Amino acid sequence: MTKFSNKFDLEERTSKFGSEIVRFCKKQEKDLLMKPIINQLIRSGTSVGANYCEANNASSRKDFRNKIFICKKEAQETKYWLRISSDYLNESQREKARKLWKECQELTMIFQKIVNTLDKKQ
Repeated sequence: MTKFSNKFDLEERTSKFGSEIVRFCKKQEKDLLMKPIINQLIRSGTSVGANYCEANNASSRKDFRNKIFICKKEAQETKYWLRISSDYLNESQREKARKLWKECQELTMIFQKIVNTLDKKQ
């Protein structure tokens, strides 16, 4: 994957985050307990970037704001599933989950800031 120097390129950042979530989930044991957690984690974690791409193609400012808000909600859900999964991981995988959670928290705050800025401009 090509690395971009602009750390504020949210499309690249959310895409990379989704890929990291998938890589993380591929390493987990798919037993009866973890399989539904992993499925939810992949869905919400990859949805952050997909919704951000949709936001960039929004038809109006209101549509953009709503899609960014969905990005934030998906990031919040991803943090939840990372938290739940961490109870069943070994220490190295738990550390990876912490790093993903931290990135997810940063994305959540970025999306909230965008929403707040848009709301102030109305």
